[in-house]
Amino acid sequence: MNMQDSGFTNIADTLRQRAQQNPESIAMRCPGKKGDYPVALTTGELDSRSTDIAAGLHRLGLRRGMRCVVMVRPTPEFFLAMFALFRLGAVPVLVDPGIDKRALRQCLAEAQPDAFIGIPLAMFARIVLGWARGVKYRITTGRSAWFADTTLAAIERDGKTNPVDFGTTCADDIAAILFTSGSTGVPKGVVYRHRHFLAQIDMLRQAFGIEPGGVDLPTFPPFALFAPALGLTSIIPDMDPTRPAQANPRKLHAAIRRFGVTQMFGSPALMRVLAEHGEPLPGVMRATSAGAPVPPDVVAKLLQLMPEGGQLWTPYGATECLPVAVIEGRELITLRERTEAGAGTCIGRPVPGNHVRIIAISDEAIPDWRDVQEVPQGVVGEITVAGPVATDAYFNRDAQTRLAKIRETLTDGTSRIVHRMGDLGYFDSEGRLWFCGRKSQRVVLAAGGTLCTEQIEPVFNSHPDVARTALVAVPAQAQPGRLELSQGDTGQLRQQADTPAGHAACLCVELRADVSAEQWPRIREELQKIAEGHVHTAHISHFLHHPGSFPVDIRHNAKIGREKLGQWAQGQLSSRRHNGSTT
Repeated sequence: MNMQDSGFTNIADTLRQRAQQNPESIAMRCPGKKGDYPVALTTGELDSRSTDIAAGLHRLGLRRGMRCVVMVRPTPEFFLAMFALFRLGAVPVLVDPGIDKRALRQCLAEAQPDAFIGIPLAMFARIVLGWARGVKYRITTGRSAWFADTTLAAIERDGKTNPVDFGTTCADDIAAILFTSGSTGVPKGVVYRHRHFLAQIDMLRQAFGIEPGGVDLPTFPPFALFAPALGLTSIIPDMDPTRPAQANPRKLHAAIRRFGVTQMFGSPALMRVLAEHGEPLPGVMRATSAGAPVPPDVVAKLLQLMPEGGQLWTPYGATECLPVAVIEGRELITLRERTEAGAGTCIGRPVPGNHVRIIAISDEAIPDWRDVQEVPQGVVGEITVAGPVATDAYFNRDAQTRLAKIRETLTDGTSRIVHRMGDLGYFDSEGRLWFCGRKSQRVVLAAGGTLCTEQIEPVFNSHPDVARTALVAVPAQAQPGRLELSQGDTGQLRQQADTPAGHAACLCVELRADVSAEQWPRIREELQKIAEGHVHTAHISHFLHHPGSFPVDIRHNAKIGREKLGQWAQGQLSSRRHNGSTT
């Protein structure tokens, strides 16, 4: 059933429908402290209990449109609270708890919440760290109302005996504020409307052929919210969702075997954990991985571990717009040589319903689509998306909204918002979209021309002693003649950025764990020879060995913190110049 044609205006409506059709089906299973799974919620229980909580929150004073911070671990309370807020028409606010505390405080201040639902530790931290000082309603998931007005259990009991008619929400009402991961700056609150969630359900089901009755292992908790709407059972993994790179593969495999998991979602970091563990994934017929490009070697290994006919999908998107495009692992592997030659990473074809176009690179706001310059096929530019999952704005971030959104007037006189992904890419001759890196992380050379991270790093990542690399900009020492990069099948940039040039390219290198730092001089020489073999990589001025693991984002542990690495590289080069040494 198409959610948008069903008359539904709220993701909680889909849960109600599933509960009426099959109330005894298991909606989710959650792990306990001893590694077992003592808690299971049926679809009927999730619907009825979340409705009771919604009624209790209404009696407490929450109303439609009020914002409520939710800081709860992926336990039954998280899902009950989220669906209760959806049912009520209140607006849950989700922020990654592991981000820098100053950034977290700023995010919560921007959200201007009316309520706060949190575990006891979050309630304590709110007081000590000054989070959301003006919040009116404070609810804890703990047994006692410490640092809170009441408990979620008390709210549920009150609502159970005092049902409320909530009315209906509108598709255009704000449904949630979901903060970005903040991998390239302070996280921004993305405004989700109910129509966005319903469109996501439809597009995810159609893109991956999801049928009711499957068993899902979602290692990113918000994704588990879609499972009831899709008729799936969620097995919440026994892991810290903020540290997927440190997940215990044995615990994941135990859950897969015990509950017959048929599909799973994991970040590239978690997929690498499973690939390196090397144990077969029996019954897992569909795996999806998003958050950053998945290395080809990880894709190939996972496909070997999955049953015959299993599929590994790598959807492309962002918090602001998901899904945008998808590609299956086998096709991705066939393009591996092009990626390692500098073509970028293929992210597949746009999901039906999305209108994806490539525009000239600019760091300026573009208020109207009539001011846009689209670029030809094969030319690198900024990826833009219009469609049912493209969100409209950031909450209380007007400047960032202007930079990321373009209003387009259609031929029938209506208008829509086009989202600028902030990513660089191009279409090839077969209609496939290629990702070349973040726009903010491109390196505009003093010599002229622009280098993109995803067109540079895979060339060097194929070196057997290299774990991964990161392209960063450092101040240029000289201003040589202007370089023009040729346009070819690999999508090299000829489109020039309109930002001032003045940088040199530096490649930071993280060696494999079994490679000693003493081997760096040899490895550096080999990397320099590799660089000389390609037009675009030949202009890397510096190669630096990074002594530890690269900084990565808190959400997926996969997006490299190139801004931090750039500061480190500048410090290293400055120190070496001061000491008279070279790189």
